[in-house]
Amino acid sequence: QVRLVESGGGLVQAGGSLRLSCAASGRTFSRYAMGWFRQAPGKEREFVATISPNGGQYYLDSVKGRFTISRDNAKNTVYLQMNSLKSDDTGVYYCASDLNSLRTPKSAGYWGQGTQVTVSS
Repeated sequence: QVRLVESGGGLVQAGGSLRLSCAASGRTFSRYAMGWFRQAPGKEREFVATISPNGGQYYLDSVKGRFTISRDNAKNTVYLQMNSLKSDDTGVYYCASDLNSLRTPKSAGYWGQGTQVTVSS
């Protein structure tokens, strides 16, 4: 069982930055792919970014060059640095993990409770 706890959300003006953190329980964190998804009001949950156990990264096209996902295996934590935020980035951001590739909501075996990110224009 993996428990994920997100933090770092909040209200920010367009063009600003936020860093989300996700702390994971368990002793096998380094074996898991980790990812971030988001869900805007009235929309389906969508993939944002993922990082593989060996550090490979993949991003939603609309966040490339603005968001960076990273992981610290010693701290069992994954981060999402979000720069140049836009109003379209508003939503609840969820941390997810799975032993396999993590590109769609259906591929995630574990979820955090989510953290709200609101970007004001």
